[in-house]
Amino acid sequence: MTAPPAAVPVLQAALLCRCPRCGKGKLFRGMLTVRDTCPVCGLDLREHDTGDGPAVLVMFVLGTVVVGLAFWVEFRFEPPLWVHAVLWPVVTVPLAIALMRPMKAAMVALQYRHRASEMGL
Repeated sequence: MTAPPAAVPVLQAALLCRCPRCGKGKLFRGMLTVRDTCPVCGLDLREHDTGDGPAVLVMFVLGTVVVGLAFWVEFRFEPPLWVHAVLWPVVTVPLAIALMRPMKAAMVALQYRHRASEMGL
């Protein structure tokens, strides 16, 4: 199956959180709610289904990085336990929020590209 015509690169759509067809319209309404249609090209986005894919990917990647950093901080600096309790939520929560939008946008763009019939196209 080939990509629908005029699809923008997945990385571009993901990083900018834009429409996977035109690359101009904003993909999200609010924090993680995907719009019903693209305000620029009118692409119907109601049939997208990213499921838990973006959340699982963010948890795996961010969990691996944060645990590795926690071990490094522990063995390098040997801080008291309260430092870990304060430091890692402050690092993890903003990074998780920052990564969720591009991951969800990437999943919508990949679904548009590879499973267009399931999106009603």
